[in-house]
Amino acid sequence: MANIKASKKDILTNRRNALRNSHFTSRMRTFVKRAQIAIEAKAEDREALVSAALQIIDKTAGKGIVHKKTAARKKSRLVLALNASR
Repeated sequence: MANIKASKKDILTNRRNALRNSHFTSRMRTFVKRAQIAIEAKAEDREALVSAALQIIDKTAGKGIVHKKTAARKKSRLVLALNASR
């Protein structure tokens, strides 16, 4: 445990940020997984699900939770899979 008051505050801040980041990361993974399942099943609404997943990926990258290149890679792979399923 930290002894310095500022360090104790940093620990609290880091815990709060980690909880928030895990929420957004989990949300992003959920949307990506839904889109991938829809693509594999050739569902009728797969384009809408991919579009929603792309928006969530952009929002997560915009908040700085995932790196912008990671977001670009995820988006690219989703779109490539969608185009291949047509």
